[in-house]
Amino acid sequence: MTSAYQQQLQAKVERIRAQFSDYQAPEIEVFDSPEQHFRMRAEFRIWHTEDDLFYAMFERNGDEKQKTVVRVDDFPIADHSINELMPKLLDTLKQQPELHRRLFEIDFLASLSGEMLVSMIYHRKLDESWQALAQQLANDLNIKLIGRSRGQKWVLSDDFVVESMQVNAQTFHYKQIENGFTQPNAKVCQKMLQWACDVAEDCTGDLLELYCGNGNFTLPLAQKFPRVLATELAKSSVYAAEWNIEKNQIHNIQIARLAAEEFTQAYNGEREFRRLQEAQIDLKSYDFGTIFVDPPRAGIDDDTLKLLQGFQHIIYISCNPDTLHDNLKVLSQTHKIQRFALFDQFPYTHHVETGVLLEKI
Repeated sequence: MTSAYQQQLQAKVERIRAQFSDYQAPEIEVFDSPEQHFRMRAEFRIWHTEDDLFYAMFERNGDEKQKTVVRVDDFPIADHSINELMPKLLDTLKQQPELHRRLFEIDFLASLSGEMLVSMIYHRKLDESWQALAQQLANDLNIKLIGRSRGQKWVLSDDFVVESMQVNAQTFHYKQIENGFTQPNAKVCQKMLQWACDVAEDCTGDLLELYCGNGNFTLPLAQKFPRVLATELAKSSVYAAEWNIEKNQIHNIQIARLAAEEFTQAYNGEREFRRLQEAQIDLKSYDFGTIFVDPPRAGIDDDTLKLLQGFQHIIYISCNPDTLHDNLKVLSQTHKIQRFALFDQFPYTHHVETGVLLEKI
């Protein structure tokens, strides 16, 4: 019998196939998700009653603004490590009034590497008595722990986990910061990285990457190109990317702290940026032949699309099929789709991630 998950996945494939039929795309390569225990992040409210407290989420009642509290004792879509930790953590909190007093929310960030970061958010100021009990809790459960309240962030060890991803039998290590962007479905993320590296085999020249984040794709793709220039605007992501590059001992990557629009201006000679000079980045020294983009949901601006049209190969990862479809109206004027992939990062929702390899006509 076909599972409900497989039926939903097939519906996504058919939807994407129909949506992109006007681009004569090749057959879609489908990368599925585990049906359970795939999310590496989870956030829960902590609901207090007179004699109990429990994890909670909220369910909307139709179109009404009113929401119903739903008790959560386990969370099958979350990673096994989160499910194993949830009752242990809650039991300890129930025994320690100082730790659960005015506790509002608990966030979990797990990793395939086995590290776990827990953030506990309060509606009160935290003090040294909280710190002592929280440190003992972290030691007992072997977790990294952060306490938060208005104007406070109490980091007991680290505010990140180090994730490990396998691509082409090589292990890459990533610093993933609390509240920073990371792919929530790590096993599908590994498939995305592998696919990007596979399609890069036939790509040429140096690689330009826009919207690189913490270097998620940058590190494995660097194995396929002579040199890589990756751009990212958010300072925290740039710092994480630089840490990741050093941690993995990769020597052919430079990071430029620029937005995609700013890089386009610099590349076209319209503006000079001190940030490029300070990082000792000489754009003229690169022989770009391939560009990799993983833009936000809004897609790519018009000037950057024109920049993409000048590259022999484009690898485009999209979290929004609608904006990818719209961007392809421009890119298909100069390029043809050679590979098309669907990555099911978010089972049981309508969301999908897609990937295309485009080659200049």
